[in-house]
Amino acid sequence: MDFIDELTWRGMIHTVMPGTEEQLKKEMTTAYLGIDPTADSLHIGHLVGVMMLKHFQRAGHKPIALVGGATGMIGDPSMKSQERKLLDETTLRHNQEAIKKQLAKFLDFDSDAPNAAEMVNNYDWMKDFSFLDFIRDVGKHITVNYMMAKDSVKKRLSGESQQGMSFTEFSYQLVQGYDFLTLYRDKNCRLQLGGSDQWGNITTGTELIRRTLGGEAYALTCPLITKADGGKFGKTESGNVWLDPRYTSPYKFYQFWLNVSDADAEKYIKIFTELSREEIEALIAEQKADPGLRPLQKRLAKEITTMVHSAEDYENAVEASQILFSNKAGETLHKIDEDTLLAVFEGVPTFEVSLQDIKDGIRLADLLTDKAAVFPSKGEFRKMVQGGGVSINKEKLTDPNAAASADMLLNGRYIIAQRGKKNYSLLIAK
Repeated sequence: MDFIDELTWRGMIHTVMPGTEEQLKKEMTTAYLGIDPTADSLHIGHLVGVMMLKHFQRAGHKPIALVGGATGMIGDPSMKSQERKLLDETTLRHNQEAIKKQLAKFLDFDSDAPNAAEMVNNYDWMKDFSFLDFIRDVGKHITVNYMMAKDSVKKRLSGESQQGMSFTEFSYQLVQGYDFLTLYRDKNCRLQLGGSDQWGNITTGTELIRRTLGGEAYALTCPLITKADGGKFGKTESGNVWLDPRYTSPYKFYQFWLNVSDADAEKYIKIFTELSREEIEALIAEQKADPGLRPLQKRLAKEITTMVHSAEDYENAVEASQILFSNKAGETLHKIDEDTLLAVFEGVPTFEVSLQDIKDGIRLADLLTDKAAVFPSKGEFRKMVQGGGVSINKEKLTDPNAAASADMLLNGRYIIAQRGKKNYSLLIAK
């Protein structure tokens, strides 16, 4: 597999430094990509870089994931308008371990293959580097004129930000450049990968390698992913879409990909899956023939949910997403976890009821009128039950005098009442 060809048809190349392709064709090459360890989980904004590393390893080359422990303590000014909060070492180490576990789903760290992936943390070589040593051994090789010419610096100094730019942030590109120099020297790393906003920082590294060691190093960036409507990729109303199920449940993760637009699905399936060109072209043709079936979104959601979570999580998410439309979903409701249940019924009217009332066997007619205003009156409740229009936990109710029971409680505390086809209410027993 040719790495650059592969990334090109997938729409994952923004800029390639001259000589990069020749280097990759010449020998197995080591490349690194920096990951910001400000949280103990990656979010889907990181996935483009992670997929670059994955394709790089598939092409027979060696990937290094660099966790920016030192740079995370400074804060990258690239295209940011403000400085960010700095992290302590304990937090950084915890975040690093959590990120490695997630990356292990994409990269082979453990085999004895010559191109097995590695993870490094730049804090390890920066923590004992004194300021005087740094400005003597690194700072003298790069001129202020060179650093000022970078877009990330110019943008912050041009007045768009009221705060200007601290010396800490200004020095960021030197610290990142020193990372590249260190990996070049210690691990024969010839290439740095990153988003297009990193071009300035990456080329500072190639320049530092050239000026200090007379070496040749290369750069390749991918475009920053956007949505077809111009909105920011990976952000929802509730914030980032995380890879860790503690922050974004597999169901919500699956739903995010299932609900992308047709134009975005066509772009994302190339970037976020390993599907071949032929498979993707067949899916695109299928989508054009019958957009209503949404084969692109379904396959995208399947591939990426399985890769990030598991095949079982994907199956559960599919089952959960059919709850609202299936009349035979009672069994699924009793199986799914609380987070998924609440995600499926997010936004439906919610009522708090007494757990004791339910255990005491209160009549459903009383529960759903007096205790929770699901129905306007008991007469309306009876009439709808007789007409077959009432379901409890997706099971049709046939007896208007039926009583509630503890067996009805989902996850020990919820009941789903359904009035007609589309009106759901969530009862929370406390």
